[in-house]
Amino acid sequence: MNLEYFKSSEPLLLESGAVLTDFSIAYSTYGQLNAERSNVIWVVHALTGDSQVATWWNGIVGENGLFNFSNHFIICANLIGSSYGSTNPLSTNPNTGTSYFYDFPSLTTRDLAHSLELLRKHLKLEQIHTLIGGSLGGQVALEWAFLLGSKLANAIVIAATAKTSPWVIGFNEAQRMAISADTSWGQGHPDAGKKGLEAARAIAMLSYRNPLDLNAKQQESTEKLDGFLASSYLNYQGAKLAKRFQAFSYWTLTKSMDSHDMGRSRGGLESALNGIYARVFAIGVNSDLLFLTEESKFISKMVPSGQYGEIISTTGHDAFLIEFQQLSRLIQKFYKS
Repeated sequence: MNLEYFKSSEPLLLESGAVLTDFSIAYSTYGQLNAERSNVIWVVHALTGDSQVATWWNGIVGENGLFNFSNHFIICANLIGSSYGSTNPLSTNPNTGTSYFYDFPSLTTRDLAHSLELLRKHLKLEQIHTLIGGSLGGQVALEWAFLLGSKLANAIVIAATAKTSPWVIGFNEAQRMAISADTSWGQGHPDAGKKGLEAARAIAMLSYRNPLDLNAKQQESTEKLDGFLASSYLNYQGAKLAKRFQAFSYWTLTKSMDSHDMGRSRGGLESALNGIYARVFAIGVNSDLLFLTEESKFISKMVPSGQYGEIISTTGHDAFLIEFQQLSRLIQKFYKS
């Protein structure tokens, strides 16, 4: 694995009208380009992911994974706004010489796609065999698939949507409310909102799981009045995330997810999806309560060359990070079709 950094020589004009200057993108690569440069697999990570895809998606990317290092050149870039090496709210604002903090500009999924396009051009990758991402990563991948046109052969969009629903925006807003309720939020400090982030992650976990799955795995074996397993589980997940992520990036990227609308300024969703050149494989999760299977099916029906596949799991939204064997079989079947 090679971890590298791309510092853009040109500013990024954002949909909001703001301009992000002097920005950098951290990215990881695995394997080697073949002679034809036709074996590029580009992964877009989800909300709190990083560029080291072989670590968090090792059932899909790895020596023995579907996308292995012998046959593929795999790349994953840390999205700008995230806290794993790319420019983010804790980075230095060139206009002030101090961290952006609350002045970091708003980013849309389209902005994130444009930043990845600048990285692609820098790397001189004229063709991408497969662009793949789940959740927020799937939304960014869908936006980028539109921009790439004939430079992309296959787009695999997992547990994602063409436009973020009010249901998802509501969950994201509840999480940001938890962050802003933290008394440290508003301070110019890297740990501002940390306790609020723990609460936000607890809210998120309830949307990432399915009630049946949580009921089965956190069921009590004894009678209790307090100290329930479900409570311990959510507290653990909140503390775990707060140790590796920061509230500023969480705020920024959930806002990016809220902004997602393929049809904006393109004549609506159907018109935008119809403009995607690549073959699109939209994969839903039957137990996903966050991004519904109907939304994945809509993508597959509206693109010129689309297929739909479904992961069957009690896990819920996070099944795309867990059900590796199913996901591999679905993708292999798509490639053979």
